[in-house]
Amino acid sequence: MTEVPENERRCGYVAIVGAPNAGKSTLVNALVGTKVSIVSPKVQTTRFRVLGILMQGPAQVILVDTPGIFQPRRRLDRAMVAAAWNGASDADLVCLLVDAHRGYDDDTRAIVEKLKEAKRQAVLVLNKVDAVKKEKLLELAARLHAEGLFTDVFMISALKGDGLAPLLEVLTERTPLGPWMFPEDEVSDLPQRMLAAEITREKAFLKLHEELPYALTVETENWEERPDGSARIDQVIFIQRESQKAIVVGKGGHQIKAIGAAAREELEALLERRVHLFLHVKVKEDWQDRRSHYSEMGLDFDV
Repeated sequence: MTEVPENERRCGYVAIVGAPNAGKSTLVNALVGTKVSIVSPKVQTTRFRVLGILMQGPAQVILVDTPGIFQPRRRLDRAMVAAAWNGASDADLVCLLVDAHRGYDDDTRAIVEKLKEAKRQAVLVLNKVDAVKKEKLLELAARLHAEGLFTDVFMISALKGDGLAPLLEVLTERTPLGPWMFPEDEVSDLPQRMLAAEITREKAFLKLHEELPYALTVETENWEERPDGSARIDQVIFIQRESQKAIVVGKGGHQIKAIGAAAREELEALLERRVHLFLHVKVKEDWQDRRSHYSEMGLDFDV
């Protein structure tokens, strides 16, 4: 990369906000060009703020992938929603991502109202446009644009990578002058131990058909660098009830083996080396109410 003089450098935070399952993590991964945030069809897969960092000419664009914003019901819900709004309030630019197929639902309407209250303008990004007829899409764009909140409107498919170039161009143009906050070869602020735990959590969500998103979390307990260049990673999948253990382990251990194999394959691709992954399942009934767990995720326990 050509050396950029200090006085020409640009750097800014762009918060990606939206309702659950709008595709925020998919968009961040697509823009960064590698996986920095996990993705699954289950709502509230993203539990804490994740930064995706990309270099675009003289600009370092720091994408803030936030948890989905919805009406919270429990402590973890409240902490995640608070993290999302904190990410938005601290950002130089806000992008509201809307699932075009779902349309202008109650969750998105509540986000629009809160942005209005905060007097924050935003960039509107309609996602999954390939699944919506053109007439419906134009009607949705007009309804949202009429709110008087949005400076620009983009129509994309984050999953397919369609329409991302014009969006990235605008995000780069709006990045303020200032020094880069991260080394230019860094793509995320997430420590490897946490990223590894998140990848295993993603694979668990994808493999398990029962609704366990809130009942399950993953922690990396040990990371050992081996002399041959490989890594041994020991992780614990925490569940809330003994009855959930059989679901995660599966008959003859087939489910836990499948989760481990999928996680190991992705970790080896990301780390570009061999990984020895060992998974254990433990019951920790109160993990959602432990202050230490929230601190590890950067969430406010007392919100």
